[in-house]
Amino acid sequence: MMKVIKLGGRIQSDPDLVAGLSALWKTEPGSFCVIHGGGDEISSLQRTLGREPSFVNGRRITTEEDVDLVRMVLSGSANKRLVSAFSAAGVPAAGISGEDGELLMAEPIDVKLFGRSGKPIGADTRLIRLLLDSSILPVISPVATDAASPAREALNVNGDDAAAVIAAALGAELWLIADVPGVMDENHRIIEELDQATVDALVASGTVNNGMRAKLEAGFMALTAGASKVRIAGLEALSGNESGTLLSLTPIMT
Repeated sequence: MMKVIKLGGRIQSDPDLVAGLSALWKTEPGSFCVIHGGGDEISSLQRTLGREPSFVNGRRITTEEDVDLVRMVLSGSANKRLVSAFSAAGVPAAGISGEDGELLMAEPIDVKLFGRSGKPIGADTRLIRLLLDSSILPVISPVATDAASPAREALNVNGDDAAAVIAAALGAELWLIADVPGVMDENHRIIEELDQATVDALVASGTVNNGMRAKLEAGFMALTAGASKVRIAGLEALSGNESGTLLSLTPIMT
């Protein structure tokens, strides 16, 4: 089964990440693509330049001045660092962004509130399939093209949202790999399966917020749009076990 594997920014610094993904690729060549974030690196660079990062419900506010910075980090340093690491591990990889081949088309979420942050509205997966058919691992930066812009300007898209749209377009499984082993309850135990009603209750109680809330919203969007399965997990999932939290559109009986 085809998989879209989204890597959170923090998990990218884990020394076991590239080894785990490389082992999976060598076992199942051509079976997945990787989408990465880089939020902490963007925030660090913003602060270096005297700009304070701002978020709403786990999604970044991106000013006009920040767009090139986001491109530089996500489509530049973060992307190429991963490509180099995969190449060193013996996995041929190509770094691309959502702007390449109109892979990701998006529209602004709310210009007054979020600025140049966008919501993906569609994915053209031909470039991904071309690379996979050539046994090359696609490593994707979630910078998208503004579908309404005659100049095809860039929009900063949340990596989880980008992965959700791509997984739906491919009819693939979506694995959201994070620096936590799954969605945790109020007692810090992994919740093995979640439906939308339970997620709403966790958000209302404050148990789930910010980045995890964004992951869950993206996960259910992916399932609704055609992804075959969505799992939120840590690196353990790369070894093929059923760890983490599985999302379900069907109400879970308790």
